[in-house]
Amino acid sequence: MPRIITGFVHGVDAMNRFIGRIAMYLIFVLVGVLLWSSVSKVAFLPSLWTLETAQFVMVAYYILGGPYSIQLGSNVRMDLFYGGWSVKTKAWVDAFTVFFLMFYLVVLLYGALGSLAYAMGYFGMQPLEYFAEFFGALFTGGFEAAGEKLGYLERSSTAWRPFLWPVKLILAFGIFLMLLQTLAELFRDIGRIRGVEI
Repeated sequence: MPRIITGFVHGVDAMNRFIGRIAMYLIFVLVGVLLWSSVSKVAFLPSLWTLETAQFVMVAYYILGGPYSIQLGSNVRMDLFYGGWSVKTKAWVDAFTVFFLMFYLVVLLYGALGSLAYAMGYFGMQPLEYFAEFFGALFTGGFEAAGEKLGYLERSSTAWRPFLWPVKLILAFGIFLMLLQTLAELFRDIGRIRGVEI
């Protein structure tokens, strides 16, 4: 395999391993929030923020840990015949099925970017155009210029009313990481088909 592909696979693996391990620690944050929620209900303390915080942390936990689980091969698989096949046959099947996952992730990423653009208050352009303008303004004019590109920021409809763009940003970022990891797995499968371990 060319060195650029090997470097890409190892780089994506290292990045998703690092982010995945950090995401694993979010379970402790989630346990803390849920514990506080239980204690606050008994002690009649304000806990308006706990439900949505738990949901946001759960989204981050699953979506940022997803690429790491793909890398480890710990995703759920229907294994009627797969376990008995040779490494090369498994690589062919995985390389074939990864295209369906990549198509799904591209569509999901596009939807997540559109939802993020909506949460950031922009309704007129396609999401990629909006983000190109937003980040262009951020890099050329700083935070003030980028702030002018923001519209009405979407909030949750609950009493606490937190902004929704942070969780939608994490969602889009996690889907992008899954797409990168899936591409790395495709290159790894192609290597196995050719008899080269990446």
